Amino acid sequence: MTQVDYLQFENFKHDGFTLLKTPIAPAQIDQLTYFVEKARMDKAAAGLRNLLVRSPEIKSFAQSGPVFKMAQQLLGSTLIPVRAILFDKTPATNWYVTWHQDLSIPVLKRVECEGYGPWSVKDNVVHVQPPAAILEKMVSLRIHLDPCSEKNGPIKFIPGSHRSGILQPIEIEDWRDKRPAVVCSAERGDVIVMRPLILHSSSTAESPEHRRVLHVEYAAAELPAGVQWAEA
Repeated sequence: MTQVDYLQFENFKHDGFTLLKTPIAPAQIDQLTYFVEKARMDKAAAGLRNLLVRSPEIKSFAQSGPVFKMAQQLLGSTLIPVRAILFDKTPATNWYVTWHQDLSIPVLKRVECEGYGPWSVKDNVVHVQPPAAILEKMVSLRIHLDPCSEKNGPIKFIPGSHRSGILQPIEIEDWRDKRPAVVCSAERGDVIVMRPLILHSSSTAESPEHRRVLHVEYAAAELPAGVQWAEA
């Protein structure tokens, strides 16, 4: 099943995230896991960027697989995959992620443009923080290649925080201190759908098992003249 039902869609709009239970078939999860590990030279690393470039199989999946159809339903527009990242937590690579929003996008080159910045380079790809209006036309889908219980450092969200635009540090602290967080555990094959602007975090993992997540981002926004999306 690749359809996002009405309740899930409403939850996504209101809360900024929703959990889709096992929409990816086990055989396809097996394939994705194989493709990810094929592209992953350092098996002990915390993850891997630029999977749309490193893996033609992951790129093909992102362009036409079930998560692409889900993203189409949620964005309701013509869209493209712009970034795919593997996240993993193991005893050797275990970390805490503080509360934050996903604010940067991959672009082909640096072009000075009003409202765009700061700029950075991540694994040889130029990134920039665009205006909130661009980020509001994006969606991220986190495909769980392994089960992730509360002991595996699952992602946590503060529902509704995506509706307040780009938050300043003091505003993030206020949301963190005054609003309850939701821990989003997941099973193998589950997909967590999220807005880039929702506040999210994750704790260190207590369990030594892999917690591999394939994170794919889609955009339905056109960039201003001179600024072009890159695949990462």
